[in-house]
Amino acid sequence: MSILQKQDFNEGLIGFLDASPTPFHTTKNMAMMFENAGFIQLNEVDKWELQEGQKYYVMRNDSSIIAFTYPKMRSRYLMVGAHTDSPNLKLKPNPIIQEYGVVKFGVESYGGLLLNPWFDRDLSLAGRVSYLDVDDTLQNVLINVQKPIAVIPSLAIHLDDKANKERTINKQTDICPVLTTNEDFDFDDFMRWQLSNHGINEVKEIYANELSFYDTQKASYVGLRDDFIASARLDNLLSCYTGMLSICTINAEKPMLFIASDHEEIGSESTSGAGGSFLENTLRRMFANYEEYMKMVRSSLMISADNAHAIHPNYPSKHDVNHTPHVNKGVVIKVNANQRYASNSITISKFMKTASKLNEPLQKFVTRSDMGCGSTIGPITATRIGIDTIDVGLPTWAMHSIRELAGSEDAYSLYKILKEFEV
Repeated sequence: MSILQKQDFNEGLIGFLDASPTPFHTTKNMAMMFENAGFIQLNEVDKWELQEGQKYYVMRNDSSIIAFTYPKMRSRYLMVGAHTDSPNLKLKPNPIIQEYGVVKFGVESYGGLLLNPWFDRDLSLAGRVSYLDVDDTLQNVLINVQKPIAVIPSLAIHLDDKANKERTINKQTDICPVLTTNEDFDFDDFMRWQLSNHGINEVKEIYANELSFYDTQKASYVGLRDDFIASARLDNLLSCYTGMLSICTINAEKPMLFIASDHEEIGSESTSGAGGSFLENTLRRMFANYEEYMKMVRSSLMISADNAHAIHPNYPSKHDVNHTPHVNKGVVIKVNANQRYASNSITISKFMKTASKLNEPLQKFVTRSDMGCGSTIGPITATRIGIDTIDVGLPTWAMHSIRELAGSEDAYSLYKILKEFEV
């Protein structure tokens, strides 16, 4: 199938970023894209009867998704892995805090959150709500308030003369979003109002929610020549979007699988995380014969696609001088001697061969030896499945901030490589 042009790719990316404030919305949007591309939905609780030549997708927990082609010849799969979650502020179960003339929401910090940029932002709320309808049936629905409803105001510098020197943030007391001066605020009424805004009026009881705050500022181009794309959740919606488009626009006879897992930012240890059984369960159902399954695993390749730390022009000393990825200079191959990244010489060479054939630039990243190194779903998947894996990333600034920054060239470059990759 034909390849998208860069402008169309980036415009679609910006729309995807704005429409995906939570992993639930991200997964729903990808499912809709797969439907439009002719993929057939599977349900894990049903018996699968897969037909050669078809394309399928399956979700778990509404927050993780796998899509795959099912051609006649399917011994060597290209697998692309990403994650749907990003660091954020999650609402506590009993969130109401009424004091000093205002109503605030209590929140938990999810993942390795860069907290300072969350102050003075127009915040909204989105996620999943579980309720009992009038027929005593449990229901789940995604909501998105969309309008700004809260803010975390900074403390004025007059009251903190060390704010620009050594300011620390207490996660319990300092980052509670302020909603209103109306002290009669009722959380149940608020939730029913939101359900009504989503067309749900007959609610017997609201049981639980998984809601997160997000910045209402839209994704946008930045730079004199639209050099950059600025947005929340670039880590890792850049890779979700790129992997999703890649499998949607390949020939269905190419063996390919795309997985976007939840909970990577907190270690992947969940039923819907990369440390869970979702991918393995799916592969075993695709290959009921164990010999065929093992042949496929050992002849396939996983590309773990996440973000990479671009060298910061104001903090160059934070990088190893020989491993300084630049924005808009190509996909980054991530290497770590202690297997925090799963790349090895064989998987790196395979990736480089395809990029070289397409004249797509590549960069390499190794963290400074005197600094800690983050990790990805790559080593987790390689360990659990036994599949050869490479970790790659898109150069990014301000990773884990409420608003991150990436180049307008790099995701498109990865898309072209994935489209043409042969295992």
